[in-house]
Amino acid sequence: MQSYIFGIPLLLLLALGFVFCLLFFILGIRVGIKQGRGMEEAEWKGGRLEKTVRDRLKQSRAVLGGLVSEQIAPLLPGFPYDPGDCRFVGKPVDFIVFKGMNQKNITEVIFLEVKSGTAKSLNDQEKRLREAVLAGRVRWVEVDV
Repeated sequence: MQSYIFGIPLLLLLALGFVFCLLFFILGIRVGIKQGRGMEEAEWKGGRLEKTVRDRLKQSRAVLGGLVSEQIAPLLPGFPYDPGDCRFVGKPVDFIVFKGMNQKNITEVIFLEVKSGTAKSLNDQEKRLREAVLAGRVRWVEVDV
């Protein structure tokens, strides 16, 4: 025996209700996507996203410029050491300078940190290395492999 509501089979009503809900759901997704794109476009036109992109590009260029200037520092005029005595390490210190190495007479070993731009302060790791060197916690070790 088939159930009827207002003379319409129950199964047909359920199917119509499901189709209506599905259409409503799809319509909601499309409207949401359209509104999201509109908000994104408004932010871009308002300059917020554009400013963020510009700021990030500027910061990226500054970091790359700093990395390049660190590596070419020994070749720049006014650099206080012989470029042939310098060995680039990168982290946690930029260079180790073996003063006199080109003359085959090393007289001093120097840990050298190059700073460029506005960031002139040492990070925590660099500070700890500086403290270890200044406190004389440096030693010679040979490892036979």
